[in-house]
Amino acid sequence: MVDTLLIYNPAAGRFSVRPFVGGIIRVLNEAGWRVEVAETINGRHATQLARQSATENFSAVFAIGGDGTVGQVAAGLIGSQTALGVLPAGTSNVWAREIGLNAFTWRHLRSFRENARILARAPICAVDLGLCNDQPFLMWAGIGLDALTVRKLEPRKRFEKYLAVPHYFATAVWSATIWHGMNLRVCADDKRVEGHYLLAVASNIRHYLGGLAEISPHAYLDDSEMDLWLLSGENLADAFRHFFDITAGRHVTSDQARCLPFRNAQIESETPFSLQMDGEPMLGGRQVTLTVVPQALRVLMPSQAAERLCGHKATG
Repeated sequence: MVDTLLIYNPAAGRFSVRPFVGGIIRVLNEAGWRVEVAETINGRHATQLARQSATENFSAVFAIGGDGTVGQVAAGLIGSQTALGVLPAGTSNVWAREIGLNAFTWRHLRSFRENARILARAPICAVDLGLCNDQPFLMWAGIGLDALTVRKLEPRKRFEKYLAVPHYFATAVWSATIWHGMNLRVCADDKRVEGHYLLAVASNIRHYLGGLAEISPHAYLDDSEMDLWLLSGENLADAFRHFFDITAGRHVTSDQARCLPFRNAQIESETPFSLQMDGEPMLGGRQVTLTVVPQALRVLMPSQAAERLCGHKATG
């Protein structure tokens, strides 16, 4: 039998996942996993539970929740042999979209069991993690407009999550009317850039904007580098232009968007900025240091996603 911890966030998503946990346990038991269950109190608790599981040499930790929960659990598994399995049940579930899993919604009530069945026998990929001011992130670390929007949105009440897309869009538009960008000095490996930008986002994955578009369409999860996107501008019109460019894929060739692949980067600003990591608001400031930690996290990943997103061979 294989030991695993099933961590679920009772506040994640549009409705409670608690009544469905038993069905997931049965699926994992049938696949030979011996399961323990824990309910999170907050993000720090999720990280502590994952870290304790790694210390006790559990084979895997399954995280039920949204992208914030995924990032928090991942933070507790850095450098360990304990694999992360994601059972998406949040509002956006961008990581799930990245690896091809359906999120748990009214339209996909069976997705919990289906995803558990897929991941119970999935290969393991070792993927990169990022550190932003020594705090780990799995998907993104962003400053400026996107972080300002996240700070205004989170935490959300459950009923607000039913209007997730229009709520996000309205908040982003409002934020863009009062945010006029920032002067940044950027050092990414051996490249140095200065300019005025609406936002800067370090991305480890392909998807962005709540999973609606791909910001780094050719990104790999295990190539030991990430993309730092710098989006120029200072007003609402510039923000709309970037939104439509990214959703259409035109940002890749736009002279108003610049991509700097990096392993180590530092960003300095003349004015304070907001910061978000994996869609969760964090303490901002005037400076961030970004570091890629190569293949620091083992992840259970569907075979097709592993072939598409990981250049190194997955293990069983």
